[in-house]
Amino acid sequence: MPFLELDTNMPAGRLPPALAQELCAAAADILGKPAERVSVTVRSGLPMVVAGSAEPCAQLLVSSIGVVGSAEQNQRHSARFFDVLTAQLGLGPERIVIRFYPLEPWQIGKNRTVMTFL
Repeated sequence: MPFLELDTNMPAGRLPPALAQELCAAAADILGKPAERVSVTVRSGLPMVVAGSAEPCAQLLVSSIGVVGSAEQNQRHSARFFDVLTAQLGLGPERIVIRFYPLEPWQIGKNRTVMTFL
C-alpha cells in the first residue's frame, strides 16, 4: 500500500491538472503495486527551500510495505520517479528531493484493522 506525498512551492495553477493521477499510475508501475492501493497527496504553493534556494522545487515522500527497504531498490525507484517528476513539473533533478520510508503492515490502518490482518 504505497503512499506518495508531493510537496512543492510551485503554485497549483502551474501544475499539470492530472498530476495526482499521473503519480498514482507511475507509482503503481514503479513499485509493482496495484493502482487501487496507491494513495497520492499533492500540496502546492508551500514555502520551501531546497539546496539553499527558494526557486521552484519539489519534495516527494514515498512510503510503502516491502518495496522501499533497500538502497538497491530505492536507487532504481529514484531514477524512475525523477524521470516522472522532471517531465511533469518541468524542474531539473537538482530541484527535486525524494525520501523513501519503508512501512510495516501493522503501521497501516484499513477497513477498521491493520494490513497485518487483511
